[in-house]
Amino acid sequence: MSRIGKKIISLPKGVSITTDNSNVVTVKGPKGVLTQAVHPDITLSVEEEGIVVSRPTEQKRHKAMHGLYRTIVNNMVTGVTAGFEKRMELVGVGYKAEAKGNELELSLGFSHPIMFVLPKEIGVQTETLKGQNPKITLTGIDKQLLGQVAAKIRDIRSPEPYKGKGVRYVGEEIRRKAGKTGGKKK
Repeated sequence: MSRIGKKIISLPKGVSITTDNSNVVTVKGPKGVLTQAVHPDITLSVEEEGIVVSRPTEQKRHKAMHGLYRTIVNNMVTGVTAGFEKRMELVGVGYKAEAKGNELELSLGFSHPIMFVLPKEIGVQTETLKGQNPKITLTGIDKQLLGQVAAKIRDIRSPEPYKGKGVRYVGEEIRRKAGKTGGKKK
């Protein structure tokens, strides 16, 4: 049996979970509501210990879906209780970030500023301290959406391997390359 799939998902106080006939799971909590469609072969049952995810057979695809949907539902429960956060930093001279409502204005060395419109489910904060790289903090209850938005922001100016300039996650290690050395050889 799947090591991840067989773990029971504990339900904190204030969180309720419902499933309907079309295998749509709805998780309600203090921070909001999330819904997710689950494959018809995977069954979710709410017990007194928590939520149990089970599969019908030992086929490889059922094993894969078992762990996947258990993790998705667990992330939904975590999202509606605690939420998720992604922190990014802008490394480069003159790089700036400014939050304006649901828009993020980025100056990343291009000839024009980039206006990035965020989904309404994602919150953004920017922080610029003297002597440090500007930081962007994205928050939300949907882990998948949060990761997707962060990846799109990173793709605007990915960190390059020679000087390390670009948008990166806080704590991300960039593999650096050595530049060209010296002049002509005779």
